[in-house]
Amino acid sequence: MKQLVQTASAPKAIGPYSQAIAINGFVYTSGQLGIDLQTGKLAEGVQAQAILAMKYIGEILSARGLSYDNIVKTTIFLADMADFAVVNAAYQSHFTGAYPARSTVQVAGLPLGARVEIECVAAA
Repeated sequence: MKQLVQTASAPKAIGPYSQAIAINGFVYTSGQLGIDLQTGKLAEGVQAQAILAMKYIGEILSARGLSYDNIVKTTIFLADMADFAVVNAAYQSHFTGAYPARSTVQVAGLPLGARVEIECVAAA
């Protein structure tokens, strides 16, 4: 049976979806944007957005008693592949040991004009 996962420590969904869903020992997060919780607006620049997106993934997982160590797969969506190295630096600092499997793709656009969006699958 699927269970809703949500926390006030990450931005609310901006559409008809959940922050995350837990089912069969896995947590599937929705894509996280680098939205500043204080202002409700995107953080300035791709690095700041990537840092916040990763922070919010951690907060959502924490709501289920999980951490970055539980992540088995991530997908990163970039508005511009030229931002790959900057996002990598913000991303890798959240992991120790083996990194999760990952896909990174450039997309035509992201919600709110974001530069980066990150989602993950974590195992309990």
